[in-house]
Amino acid sequence: MEYPDDVRYTRQHEWARTEDGRVRIGITDYAQDALGDVVYVDLPESGTSLPADQPFGEVESTKSVSDVYAPVAGTVVERNLLLDERPELVNAEPYGDGWLIVVDPTDASSVDGLMDAAGYRAFLDEPGH
Repeated sequence: MEYPDDVRYTRQHEWARTEDGRVRIGITDYAQDALGDVVYVDLPESGTSLPADQPFGEVESTKSVSDVYAPVAGTVVERNLLLDERPELVNAEPYGDGWLIVVDPTDASSVDGLMDAAGYRAFLDEPGH
């Protein structure tokens, strides 16, 4: 499993990477592995307002359908159009071309409150996480 140090993590297994004041969001390597083969991704359109810690979309795999939660509040400025035709990118490159959305955050510093890579690995080691 891969947990890059340049992103922050949530207890719902999303990641957030700050880029020029905006936040790119995806699901973690752990999450994509647990889901299995991703076959469809439902994402909000640009302009959608997202409250923090609330579902903003779904990732459907051959095993199940899972909600994806916003790690920060803000407005969607971009959705990954590649996933319309190639949802398997979520499995192949969860921190690269498999990202989900980019958000203009209400409070950019809110990303700092998320877990770092070491914290996320420790969280995964907890029983019943």
